[in-house]
Amino acid sequence: MAVYPDIDALSQLAEHIQLRRSNQVLDTAIEFGELTITSTVSGVLDLVDFLRSDSSCRFSTLIDITAVDHPARPQRFDVVWHFLSMYQNQRVRVKAAIREDEVVPSLTGIFPNANWYEREIFDMFGILFSGHPDLRRILTDYGFSGYPLRKDFPTTGYVEVRYSDTEKRVVYEPVNLTQEYRQFDFLSPWEGAKYVLPGDEKSKG
Repeated sequence: MAVYPDIDALSQLAEHIQLRRSNQVLDTAIEFGELTITSTVSGVLDLVDFLRSDSSCRFSTLIDITAVDHPARPQRFDVVWHFLSMYQNQRVRVKAAIREDEVVPSLTGIFPNANWYEREIFDMFGILFSGHPDLRRILTDYGFSGYPLRKDFPTTGYVEVRYSDTEKRVVYEPVNLTQEYRQFDFLSPWEGAKYVLPGDEKSKG
């Protein structure tokens, strides 16, 4: 049996958070049965600490941190945090828009599990987190060039990696595609046919 979120409870929660943290909260919205809070970058730490400790919230579990790239915007990235309150049986999403050169406060002092999430965002998007104890790449190689989840990053990457039998080591080489890349013929095999399939004549009546 499907369990649907209590929209009234989420609306009351949104009002409560806006009232208590008006300096940090820019906007709230309930979409797809979830509450999204838009925060200022400078106020993220205070807002998250409030969401964790306030008796009406108690969002004690950090589920995930991610980012979204909007290259055409002056504030290029949205950093997005997801929290769960097992006490209230509610979820909340916090997001903040930042410029490409802007630094985001690390949540590792409040939620230690933010450590690897923030490293992944740094690795994939190049977003910096102030106060992080060990901000370095986590998924790509140490000498990797660029940030793979930015929308201006080429889908082929810049280099390819292979093991060289002659050199007995891993080598990096410029990408060399052995076939035409993404030059696909999307024409249906039935399009342009000189014959009529049974039943096609009925659609023209």
